[in-house]
Amino acid sequence: MSNALLSLMALLLMPLAALAGAPRPNILWISCEDTSPWFGFCGEKYAHTPNLDALARRGVYYNNAFVTAPVCAPCRYAIITSTYATSYGTQRLRSQFAVPNTIKGFPTCLRQAGYYCSNNVKTDYNTSAEERIIAESWDESSNKAHWRNRKPGQPFFAVFNLGETHQGQVFENSPPKLDPAEQHDPATAPMPPYYPDTPAARRTMARVHDCITAADKRAGAILAELEQAGLKDDTIVFFWPDHGQGIPRGKRTLWDTGLKVPLVVCFPEKYRHFAPAGPGGACDRLVTLVDLGPTLLSLLELSVPAHMQGRAFLGKAATAPRDYVFGARDRVDEALELSRSVRDNRYLYIRNFMPDLSWNQPETYSDQLDLRREITKLAAAGKLNAAQLSYAAPTKPAELLYDTDKDPWQINNLAGDPGHRPVLERLRKALRDWQTETRDVGLIHEWQAEKLCKNTKKPLVELAREENNFPLDRVLDTAWRVGLPGQVEEFTRRLGDSDATVRYWAAVGLRAAGREAAAVKDALQKALRDESLPVRIEAAGVLVAQCDDRAALDQLAGMLATGDDLAVLYAAWTLQLLGEKSRPALPAMQTALPGAKQMYARWCIQGSIATLTGTENPAFAARTKAAGKKGKK
Repeated sequence: MSNALLSLMALLLMPLAALAGAPRPNILWISCEDTSPWFGFCGEKYAHTPNLDALARRGVYYNNAFVTAPVCAPCRYAIITSTYATSYGTQRLRSQFAVPNTIKGFPTCLRQAGYYCSNNVKTDYNTSAEERIIAESWDESSNKAHWRNRKPGQPFFAVFNLGETHQGQVFENSPPKLDPAEQHDPATAPMPPYYPDTPAARRTMARVHDCITAADKRAGAILAELEQAGLKDDTIVFFWPDHGQGIPRGKRTLWDTGLKVPLVVCFPEKYRHFAPAGPGGACDRLVTLVDLGPTLLSLLELSVPAHMQGRAFLGKAATAPRDYVFGARDRVDEALELSRSVRDNRYLYIRNFMPDLSWNQPETYSDQLDLRREITKLAAAGKLNAAQLSYAAPTKPAELLYDTDKDPWQINNLAGDPGHRPVLERLRKALRDWQTETRDVGLIHEWQAEKLCKNTKKPLVELAREENNFPLDRVLDTAWRVGLPGQVEEFTRRLGDSDATVRYWAAVGLRAAGREAAAVKDALQKALRDESLPVRIEAAGVLVAQCDDRAALDQLAGMLATGDDLAVLYAAWTLQLLGEKSRPALPAMQTALPGAKQMYARWCIQGSIATLTGTENPAFAARTKAAGKKGKK
């Protein structure tokens, strides 16, 4: 081969940024928390977001952008590693499962290419490997981290995380984010059909938009600083929230209000060729924020590591558009849940694997919001309509299907409509195939997963690849039966399976079967002696709920004194959901409370005691009292 031909091949393989000494773009990320597409550039007329609207007019708005989970930490794990939390055991909020050392934050690749990477300030990567990932990913991660700290002329990747829109900022006891003249008028607030039109609901909607405006102001200040530094023309800017709105039927749920986010990418003129549309344009392509890392690597013509599950949607390595995006809801705080979703450009399918539970489970942190407590009271009093009960009903359908074009608020469930059967079956298959391909370890109960990892000192993802630890097909087959009719006999048979996770899902299936499970009382009582604690807890809960079994209740109450944090949490959660039927265990709860080390277990016990004694939950009474003192000043 001639030298000339070799030289030509070298040029073709050379990154574009290296040709003719072309400068590499800077990358600026502005992220915020808990925010749906309720901005002016999304068409929200009630919003006041002039700075981000201006950014969108210069950039491209991705109007089909989604996250992988409806709560921050699993999403932020997925974003920083470009992998699904459900594949690595990091999907439960504030869990601390290990991940292999090969799983690194994607900014590590940028740093190796000479970029200065700064993060101001949130990490929240939801794994015991968080400190390692932070150290490898960022030159600086602090509340002072800034692109200005780089070396002269060094390209940068700078992240600024805005907390003004976090769920906690909407609580009535949080200080106002705007001056009175800037605050939104509750009387003109747009009211989604899933909320009762009450003063509390209107105040909440106004407060949410106040927080969005406050975040817009801060974003404007960052963008102004970029321009004043003379860097605007050299910097590609991304704006995105980490998941949907932080108020009821948003955060913690798999509707679009929990998973759909506004994503804007703004390209200066010299990098305009990367843009999928002209300035102010919109892009209908399905994207998910697990794609952000590969997309940045693609834009900078850096190699995308093979283990990354995200797909680049911009740059040289951009892949074909996705057909589907997927979502996962697991334990958040003390509320145990497991639901999965799949979304195409038009339809949303949700599979609820715990259909006997309400979306509106007791959640101590969320219950600080007046609107949430009001919704609970109105639901109990029978004063909510069908749209409002889609969130607040005591149970939920096993399957949900929505035509988001015709039903943007996702109120009308089409899962039982014969005319939509082909869509239902297509999305059902897509979701189950995804769970199989990505090996959804969220199906392993948290206690069981922790025990497995502790015994072997290996990351869950490695253990779950072994069939004897996680027989995925049998587990999926059992879990997908939950909520379907005529399964009691099969669940009873599977209570004798050799695998603890299969037995667990059989017990969950019997719980979801309600009164029908009383017919297999003997099998449930046998399960009280199962070697797996989650199976024992589920069996005990069913026996108390359906058979008023005092011995099973005593067993649950006894677990509160074990000192095993996860055992205490799940026993306390089960007792809380039993409500009045747990009253005989009240003395045990009162005895256990002072020694409950795990915060979420303590919240469950406090909530149960408050309900059974008719007192205010002490977990948020102190904040309410503090707010009252502030109001008197």
